Amino acid sequence: MITEADARVLELGSTVVLVAGGHITPLAQDTLNARRVAVVSDRLTEDAAGLAPRADIRTVAIAGDHTSLALKRAIVAHLRGRGLAVHDLGTTTSEPVDYPDTASAAADAVARGEADAAIVIDGAGLGSTIAANKVAGARAAMCLNETLARYAREHNGANVLALGSTLVTTELALSIVETFLGTPMREARYIRRLAKIRELENRSRS
Repeated sequence: MITEADARVLELGSTVVLVAGGHITPLAQDTLNARRVAVVSDRLTEDAAGLAPRADIRTVAIAGDHTSLALKRAIVAHLRGRGLAVHDLGTTTSEPVDYPDTASAAADAVARGEADAAIVIDGAGLGSTIAANKVAGARAAMCLNETLARYAREHNGANVLALGSTLVTTELALSIVETFLGTPMREARYIRRLAKIRELENRSRS
């Protein structure tokens, strides 16, 4: 059983496994929700549960190509204004750069645990999505609206958000970012599917 006292000492944004027949008290559930702690069934292994993206995001890596400068600048200012740590990995000039380089830099930061989530930007967002998804442990989704951002996190466990600087306004992009960073992944059936995605990654490397 998970009591309120138990819930209060769990790390913010963590994932815990509830054993078969286990119970969560109503007060504990309120505390878990407030602390954004995900509870999954013991039908999942501890390892699979650890695949869920971090719910309590404190550090964000961001990178974009030469088309991203204005949008990236606005996002960085917005996130830092919220008190988040932001690693701006470039680019910082209008000189052309290749999106695989910028996208992989941000995706690597997530895969290595140096950031809780990442944002990658290019003109359409598609190239950065493809490049970021080549990094093992990164799950990138290109989102054009808040609904896609919510689904990308809640259903697909995305930890990298891709944006197209020519496809979204700054105002819309900030709303997408807020939805993406603020949506946790909780349900065991969704997390279980992440283990299958990892199996595909491992198979491609064998």
